[in-house]
Amino acid sequence: MNRYISIFKESFSGYFNYLAEEITNPGWTNYFYWLLGLSLLVWCLEILLPWRKNQKIFRKDFWLDSFYILFNFFLFSLVGYNAISNIGVQLFNDFLGLFGIENIVAIEVQHLSVWVQLLIMFVVADFIQWNVHRQLHKRPWLWEFHKIHHSVKEMGFAAQFRFHFMETVIYKSIQYIPLAMIGFGIKEFFVVHMFTVLVGHINHANVGWSYGKLGYIFNNPKMHIWHHAKDLPEAHPSGMNFGISLSLWDYLFGTAYIPKNGRNIELGFEGDEDFPEGFTQQLVVPFRNKNKVLKTEKY
Repeated sequence: MNRYISIFKESFSGYFNYLAEEITNPGWTNYFYWLLGLSLLVWCLEILLPWRKNQKIFRKDFWLDSFYILFNFFLFSLVGYNAISNIGVQLFNDFLGLFGIENIVAIEVQHLSVWVQLLIMFVVADFIQWNVHRQLHKRPWLWEFHKIHHSVKEMGFAAQFRFHFMETVIYKSIQYIPLAMIGFGIKEFFVVHMFTVLVGHINHANVGWSYGKLGYIFNNPKMHIWHHAKDLPEAHPSGMNFGISLSLWDYLFGTAYIPKNGRNIELGFEGDEDFPEGFTQQLVVPFRNKNKVLKTEKY
């Protein structure tokens, strides 16, 4: 037990120092300034090329979503979650050690070119995330956490990061084993992750892009806005357009839905008028509702 407590303390302090280093020493692999730069870039696109002309530059909940970026990307993901996940990884490796397994790398990709490695990681990670995203909509107790993201009433780049911290736990926990079995490193993860951040920013931004035929491969704002539609069609009662970066999976598995131009559709979910608007209340309410859902499902 002391070993795991030591890992937690070292990880927490290590990532805290890492965050301080990120802010005070800019570099080409610096998460903080890449995120800041990409956010400003996409925000400028919203200002210069607005799709919804009447939407304000500082739209509804702009500052709330901006704080979610800080919280989910740094305060939780890079500090708290990584400290906890290091313990989880050690526990998992110790469990494998009971069976004489030293690592779970099943596919060696290091001999491939960097670009091929990046492509494989991007496609595999996106397919896993697409499946997880579907479950966030289909499973009532998971939906209670995902409601926070769908409480957005006006789309903007920062809305990408309005999500409950439990989504980070769910996504990354499920991704860990498949990606670890392929043996990817942190450098590959950085490049792929920052690209997905850019795509996610654009998909939530107030820009009316669809990419033409490339829209059948890449998710885009005109497609993703339907994912946030308040009124769901009978054919898709649990939602549609689950793609994170790629729309390919939705077209392959029949969950794509773009019936018309969705520029001015109402966003949200049924009953969202009673959903809390404050950050702290939004973090707490899923746990309260989740217990109610689980009790209902039990009977």
